[in-house]
Amino acid sequence: MNDSIVISANSAKKFGQQVVSWYHQQGRKHLPWQQNKTPYRVWISEIMLQQTQVATVIPYYQRFMESFPTITDLANADEDVVLHHWTGLGYYARARNLHKAAKIMAENYAGNFPVDIDEVIALPGIGRSTAGAILSLSLKQHHPILDGNVKRVLARSYLVEGYNGLSKFDKALWSLSEQLTPVIETDSFNQAMMDLGATVCTRSKPTCNLCPVEKSCLAQASDQQMNFPQKKPKKKIPEKKTIMVIPRISNEKAKKVLMEKRPPAGIWGGLWCFHEVDNEDEIDSLMTKLSLKALSLEQHEEFRHTFSHFHLDITPVVVDCRELEHAEVDTTKINEPNQHKWYDLHLGESVGLAASTQKLIALLSD
Repeated sequence: MNDSIVISANSAKKFGQQVVSWYHQQGRKHLPWQQNKTPYRVWISEIMLQQTQVATVIPYYQRFMESFPTITDLANADEDVVLHHWTGLGYYARARNLHKAAKIMAENYAGNFPVDIDEVIALPGIGRSTAGAILSLSLKQHHPILDGNVKRVLARSYLVEGYNGLSKFDKALWSLSEQLTPVIETDSFNQAMMDLGATVCTRSKPTCNLCPVEKSCLAQASDQQMNFPQKKPKKKIPEKKTIMVIPRISNEKAKKVLMEKRPPAGIWGGLWCFHEVDNEDEIDSLMTKLSLKALSLEQHEEFRHTFSHFHLDITPVVVDCRELEHAEVDTTKINEPNQHKWYDLHLGESVGLAASTQKLIALLSD
């Protein structure tokens, strides 16, 4: 694979002009984050759009910006409230990093977004491409970008072999992006490249006849669009099992279930979930630690939750129980203090919930 493709100045200029011209005629210009552009507004959209479709992001973005209109508002918000606004978008580390970065900007930049790309890259959750997108789209700075959509357009246009995540592949594409990104109208070019990958040069069934660089595209000329980028060699995804224990207390006043807040790092970090055990024999000791008396157990149908790197088969066990007299949850024995919550199924609460927790709450609320 050639990791140092050199493009002539004339070819690069022509490519840029065709892409920018297409953007002015066909590109997306009316999305919420494209109005009243600021680095903050573009930053939130770029993070939400990672691994998530535009149509899904729009309502989340609008609610998020309504609740946190400034960096300072986001920095001052409780993490649970931030995660609640993210519930359903997945990849919750993105939200936690947004919150951390906002705190840094509130403390070190007086609540303003830094305008130097190295300072932006130093913030949690922001890589080179995202930083370039933020600064080029909002401030018209000249920076190349390389998100998944742009990679696909470039890999097909220049027949770059390899797959996403392969260092030689990424290096070759960064070189191309640097050569092709024009100094003038960088914002239009970068937005257009993302739009082309999302709407024209799609993974399957690309509409090449609508592409502004169709005539110079090497994949189109050799009918190899579906071969680029190449597919990453598949690994067998491991399967794991767990039992989620759902202590429940029902009475005339409330129907509530006990949750715990996960540690900040790791799976479902910082989100509210149900306790997990490896087998049913451990439920009794868990209930003892929680200062609860089990009255009855009901096992529900197993379901699968798939992460990027493993499948998790979850068996929910609902434990109808009562609290022991003069006893509260002994949080010193499990996790950290103040990391347990009785969640009222009738009221609901504005907290960050893992997808599996949401599914089980829906089951229990029926």
